[in-house]
Parts: sequence; structure tokens; C-alpha cells
Amino acid sequence: MDIKETAWPLDGAGVSALLRSLPARPLLLGLGEARHLVEDLGSARNEIFRHLAEHEGYRCFAIESDCLMGLLVDDYVTRGEGTLDDVMRRGFSHGFGALEANRELVRWMRSHNDKHDDKLRFFGFDGPLEYWAASPRQALTALYDLLEDPPARTVVTRQTLEELLGPDERWSDEATATDPSRSIGRSAEALRLRVIADDLVALLETQVPRLNPRDRWRAELYGRTAVGLLRYHHGMAEDSPHRWGRLSALRDAMMAANLSAVAEHGPALVYASNLHLQRGESLMPFGERTLRWWGAGAITAARLGDRYAFLASAFGTVGEDVPPPDTVEGALSALPWERCLLDARRLAETVTAAGSGPRRSRDFAYFPLDPARLGGIDGVVFLRRVTPTPF
Repeated sequence: MDIKETAWPLDGAGVSALLRSLPARPLLLGLGEARHLVEDLGSARNEIFRHLAEHEGYRCFAIESDCLMGLLVDDYVTRGEGTLDDVMRRGFSHGFGALEANRELVRWMRSHNDKHDDKLRFFGFDGPLEYWAASPRQALTALYDLLEDPPARTVVTRQTLEELLGPDERWSDEATATDPSRSIGRSAEALRLRVIADDLVALLETQVPRLNPRDRWRAELYGRTAVGLLRYHHGMAEDSPHRWGRLSALRDAMMAANLSAVAEHGPALVYASNLHLQRGESLMPFGERTLRWWGAGAITAARLGDRYAFLASAFGTVGEDVPPPDTVEGALSALPWERCLLDARRLAETVTAAGSGPRRSRDFAYFPLDPARLGGIDGVVFLRRVTPTPF
């Protein structure tokens, strides 16, 4: 089979053709990043989402960014609260608010919603963490406020909650990433807060009938974020060789729980690293070891089956790094389009027959396509040349 027969140009017709090639209409469509901070991919993602929203009935966009910060962006795009500059500064984690493609997406979503009653929604689906975790204060106190007195006071008083939380600096110490002894995740206060968080979530279940849909959804977000953060802090205090594998798994479990909630409002386009969204087990070099864990995409696919689909991204030339012709990216670079979409399973047959091997990129932040794993991917978004933003 000619590799060109597996591909479509990356345009609206190509996106719709790829969707029709899937076994079922996805409720969540994952678009993976082969590398963070690539404006070219962000621009292609925006075009894909606009087509999905205008022609395929997609209503939501979710990104690998702090789920609590994302509420500010959603309030802006749905209700016009705040300013674009403010939500780009305070509504994204990981530095993603500085990317022009993200700014353009938020601007377009707000403009679209000004003209339509059926609003597009924006979600962050990562926890308030990356290599270390934030304080659970925002999640716990916001949940407490939504539950109101007297029900919440039967679990803990506001004063006791504040005393147990203490200064946020104790929780957000970046040094805990390399030094477990700096973490307070197994202190007496943290252990008591884990019980309190569980009790507040249980109380929320008894209060659901009195909450409006918006408050219910947010209360559930605050509850699972508080529980997830306290679990993560507990893991940060573990001094063992398995520490980072477990932390990676806990983070993706939080992502998967948030994606399940996003699916209530779907269909949605989900944007995150290929490692988080792929169906198979995630592998990442970490010092002298390789971390292995099931990512958010693998967990979500196990729950949704064919209602979850995953498009991996891949790049040809990354900065000055040119792919060898005997790699998947090298073969794709010979196609006649600068940007294209590919049926990954048909592509797998083609590159296997051609004997294409995995690429070794000089860009440490780029995760190449593995030809052995193409069978577990639904599609590939390929850009022939990209210029990454420096970290």
C-alpha cells in the first residue's frame, strides 16, 4: 500500500473523513502533543477544533492544564467574566497561557459564544500539580463553601480547617520533587485532612439535590481535586524507588477522573501530551530507570471503549533535527502536504512492510512515533516542519 493512500490533507474535509473512518463517534477525541510548546501544532489544533465545533457538533475543549485555573477561562468564554489578558495570565498552568495559539483559541471561543446560545465550554483537566503539588486549600475551602453551614460544620469547623491547612508554602515547596523528607504529605495535619476531604465528599453526595447543575459540577471538581492532591502529597513523602512511577500514575488518575466529568458535556476535543492520551502503557526515561504507568487516555479508553479516540501528533523536522528517511517521520516527510492526517492502523501496515524503525531525536523534549505502537492509535496529525518555543 502506498503511504499516501492512508492520508488526508489537514483541513475540514480531512478531519471529517478521519472521524467517519472510526468505529464509533467519539465522545472524547484526544489530540496528543509529541512535544509541548509548539505553536505550529497549537494552530493546527485550533483549526481542527473550529471545524469540530462548527460542523461536527463538538461543544468542549479540554487541555492538560490546572483544572481549577481552567474555571477562570470557562467563565470568560461562556459568561464574559474577566478580560482576555487576565485569564491568559491566571487561567493556565505550565506556562501555557503565554502561547499565542492558546490565546487565539480562547479569543475565538469567546467570539463564537457571543453569537450562539449553545455555548462552547473550556476545561483544564490536569490537577494543580506537575512535579510537585499545590496546597489543597482552594479545593477544600471552595467545596466547604458550596456545602454551606450547618452541613459542612458537622465535618469540621472553618477555623479548624484553616489551622490544619496552615501556610500554603508548606505544601508548595518545590524541593519536595527531589527530597521526600521536605514533604508534609504524611504529617498529622495532612492525614487528618485526608479524612476530612473524604467526609466532605461523602457529605456532598447527600446534598446533590439542593445544588444547581453548575454548583454540583464544581463541587464534585473541588472534591476530587482535594482528595487527589492529598493522595499526591502523601506519595511525595514516600522515599522509595517506586515513588515517581506511583506519582505519575496518581496524576493521570486525576486527569482521567476529570475527563469523565468533561464527558458529561461532550463531545470534546482533549489536548495533552501523547504520553497522557495514548491507549497503551506510558513509558518515560527517568534517570537510570524507565517509568511505567497507565495514562489518562488508557484509563479513559478502558471506560469508554470506542467512544474514546486518540490522534497522536508527529513532526518531521524539529528545529534543526531532521528525521532519517528510514523512520516513520522520515517516510511521512516525503508526503506532498506540509500538514496531513493519517489513518494510523493502515499506516502501521505500510511502515511495517517498509521496515521503518523508531526515530532517535536530538530534541530531548520530542517523543517520536514508535512504529510498533501505531496499531493502538486511531490517527496521526503530522506536521512536516515545526519550530518549538524554548523551554
